[in-house]
Amino acid sequence: MVVNAFDERLRRLARHRLPSVLLKFPTGPTMQRITISLSDSLAQDFDDWMQRRQYGNRSEAVRDMVRATLEADRLSEPDNQWCVASLSYVYNHHARDLAERLTALQHDHHDLVLSSMHVHLDHDNCLETVMLRGPVKNVRGFADVLIAESGVRHGRINVVPVAVETTHYRQLHVHAHPHT
Repeated sequence: MVVNAFDERLRRLARHRLPSVLLKFPTGPTMQRITISLSDSLAQDFDDWMQRRQYGNRSEAVRDMVRATLEADRLSEPDNQWCVASLSYVYNHHARDLAERLTALQHDHHDLVLSSMHVHLDHDNCLETVMLRGPVKNVRGFADVLIAESGVRHGRINVVPVAVETTHYRQLHVHAHPHT
């Protein structure tokens, strides 16, 4: 299907000048147009929100809101749901054996922990970010235990649901493809 005159010219050029090269023109995902009605005040609030977050148009803002709502809904029923997550926390590295306890926790959950990054914030405080992957229930449980360690402050987790493939080298293989 020819989308516009420019695409047609490219196709003709490829046929006539480069006959041995097969050019593929990727097609993006199909879109469905929906219409919503908002009160004037709600529309203005939405436009103000979009501007603060620097959205270029209402469609992209609505798509992001729908994605976020669907992800939150999927994560609310985590029984068989897999995720990737980033767990960030600040701790005092002078606290008795805390760094060793945190490292031991990560090693004890090597099936969930993909990597970690350690940053020295000042003489006393460190920031760590741990990348996790696994069932939502296990990932959240690990995060709760780690954040509850005495001396850990400001712990936060960001969880993103992902699709799982069950046949890859006879093992469970997780691809970090968001559902939306």
